[in-house]
Amino acid sequence: MMKRLSLSAAGVLAIALAGCAVGPDFKAPPPPDVAGYTASPLPKQTAETRTDGGSAQQLDFTRQLSAQWWKMFQSSELDALIEKSLAKNPSLAAAQAAVNEARENLAAAKGSLLFPRVDASLAGVREKISEQPLSPVNPTLNVLSASVSVSYSLDLFGGSRRQLEALGAQVDYQRYQYEAAYLTLTSNLVTTVIQEASLNAQIAATKEIVAAEEAQLKLVRHQFELGAVPQSAVLLQQAELARTSASLPTLIKQLGFTRHALAALAGQLPGEGGLPSFRLEALHLPETLPVSLPSALVQQRPDIQASQALFHQAAAAVGVATANLYPQITLSGGYGVQSSSLGDMFNSSHTVWNLGAGVLQPLFHGGELEAKRRASVAVYDQAAAQYRQTVLQAFQNVADALRALDSDALALQAQAAAEAAASATLDLVRRQFQLGAVSQLTLLTAERDYQQQHIALITARAQRYADTATLFQALGGGWWNRAVAAEDGGTGKDMN
Repeated sequence: MMKRLSLSAAGVLAIALAGCAVGPDFKAPPPPDVAGYTASPLPKQTAETRTDGGSAQQLDFTRQLSAQWWKMFQSSELDALIEKSLAKNPSLAAAQAAVNEARENLAAAKGSLLFPRVDASLAGVREKISEQPLSPVNPTLNVLSASVSVSYSLDLFGGSRRQLEALGAQVDYQRYQYEAAYLTLTSNLVTTVIQEASLNAQIAATKEIVAAEEAQLKLVRHQFELGAVPQSAVLLQQAELARTSASLPTLIKQLGFTRHALAALAGQLPGEGGLPSFRLEALHLPETLPVSLPSALVQQRPDIQASQALFHQAAAAVGVATANLYPQITLSGGYGVQSSSLGDMFNSSHTVWNLGAGVLQPLFHGGELEAKRRASVAVYDQAAAQYRQTVLQAFQNVADALRALDSDALALQAQAAAEAAASATLDLVRRQFQLGAVSQLTLLTAERDYQQQHIALITARAQRYADTATLFQALGGGWWNRAVAAEDGGTGKDMN
């Protein structure tokens, strides 16, 4: 025990002179040393198709992603919806409140850990003491006191500084959580709008197909009345029309759910209404895609920065647990007056004061403090592993999005060719059927194939829009380019 006290005393002197803090000094991990997001090089330009939404997209590694990246879709209605949602969404407001809470906790800790505590007290007591026979003392008396006390804990081993460091890291974590909520909200809004536009297009296309099949049914009935086709041809055409019409309620239900989700994201009740209706034709496919270099991604993804803040907080907690093993020195003092009457309060003979110093050295806690330090080291190791996992997931997200865009362009190209072939085949079969050259079954097969290919083309177009938004989300959303910081709670201005 004496040896430990001697070592502690030497440690106090050394750290007091050096002014350092125990525990690991946190350093942000370096970015991954990779040249690209994928093992094989990506094409700098996607395939081009002569159809709506078929423009080629180019990857630009020299251009910064705009903080208002959704404006690249060139929809004023989308811009207005996002601006409204940023102001009214409760999840974003809750994330901002969490930032404010973390800041105030840090400010409170700075006041209690960095500065002396100064308290003033004023007290008055009227009391009656035990009466003694023949005692000249009045058994009833007043006791008035006023004093100022000061106390301060010396941070020789940096425990207080590590606590403030941990709280500062918590502020950073909540700030990046806000940015993550901001990015999630805007990304969900864009993808939900694209989904609605796709459903509107699918419903419109299905209605066109229904109208064409109704016209075909009218023709078949006329042929049946003339005796050119049997009644089974009429029944087959009626069945095909019913099958196509049956797909409409499902699409309309999905559209309703999408509109409800859009209202919730916008911070309003589904029954309030007032949301615009979106069409694929009103959305522009971004043709130049800003892509961050791999070395910059770790600084631009909010989830990576939030994970790094937790890593930093865990490192500071190790320092706090280590400092608790060493002596804690507290200085205190007080000055005041005490009197039995208000008139004598300022008489120098009634002055009271005190000075004090205390040292608290943990000697035996049953292994509690050492176990807590080992536990904090385990939390530190856990935070380090979770940070590495977050980085891996982020790079996978970007790689997946880039691959998806390349595949989407090829899929749209193939789907456009398939839809064009199905449309031409249907026109030919309809003419042949009118001349009696093909059977009713051949016509129904051609109609069904065209319907499937036409809906698939709409879906392929919408997928390109959605995966483009997914890429911008995977890259971090450009939040670092906002002139107004996230903690101000505003949407901010774009610096680009």
